[in-house]
Amino acid sequence: METTDLLKKVRKIEIKTRGLSRNIFAGEYHSAFKGRGMSFSEVREYQYGDDIRNIDWNVTARFNHPYVKVYEEERELTVMLLVDVSQSRVFGTQGQLKKNLITEIAAVLSFSAIQNNDKIGVILFSGKIEKFIPPKKGRKHILRIIRELIEYSPKEPSTDISEALKYLTNAIKKRCTAFVISDFYDQNPADYSLNYEEALRIANKKHDVIALQVWDRREKELPPVGLVKMQDAETGEYVWVDTSSRKIRRAYHQWWETTNQNIRTTFSQAGVDYASFTTGEDYVRPLIGLFKRR
Repeated sequence: METTDLLKKVRKIEIKTRGLSRNIFAGEYHSAFKGRGMSFSEVREYQYGDDIRNIDWNVTARFNHPYVKVYEEERELTVMLLVDVSQSRVFGTQGQLKKNLITEIAAVLSFSAIQNNDKIGVILFSGKIEKFIPPKKGRKHILRIIRELIEYSPKEPSTDISEALKYLTNAIKKRCTAFVISDFYDQNPADYSLNYEEALRIANKKHDVIALQVWDRREKELPPVGLVKMQDAETGEYVWVDTSSRKIRRAYHQWWETTNQNIRTTFSQAGVDYASFTTGEDYVRPLIGLFKRR
């Protein structure tokens, strides 16, 4: 992509998503993620209604009168975006590629973070860790993130969500809020079991992990348009599919239903908050819904 075209795309996304984050998401984001960390501020005399768990017993013994510890929010958070850049994101039938929707959601979260005085970092992953952008603040930093999301070409076509979660756990020492943005179709083809259940559970114990699933309606059901040559974006394998066959369309839909039920169950069991986004549809409502549920 030529530099001029890239800058135009970056600028267009910045104008749209910065406005959304300022006018719509600012308060919701702050409410959803405030107070994730608390730092000790001072001690004061106990007052009626104070939580007795906050009593400072050393000071209380010294003055023979109850004193409590006072805490304040650690307002500065670290936000990490774990973005799936595998080949399956280059798909879309509703006037928008999954890749473009992922970029806009990531940009909105980035601008919301810096407006809240939070640092933001990125892990781009496919079947391996493609790129790590350390957490920083500032508009220039976010524009770099947007540029990477628009033009990055992965070294591997496949997806390994487990690898990305393990990298997050090891690379980011302090507790952070981590958004994993993917279609989450990383599974064992034999039984549809997901390959990242354990890694997700471990990562969410150390960090606050949030899953944002991006998908296209044609991944849910096939239209009856006859014999179609299809390619698996991640393996490169071609196969002819007779979409006029009800049996094939039913099996395809069943795969989607089973896979997504497994995904939702996995998120629930790991204690991970989750939102779903479909190409060609408004992403504002599900994102606000996610913030309000927290």
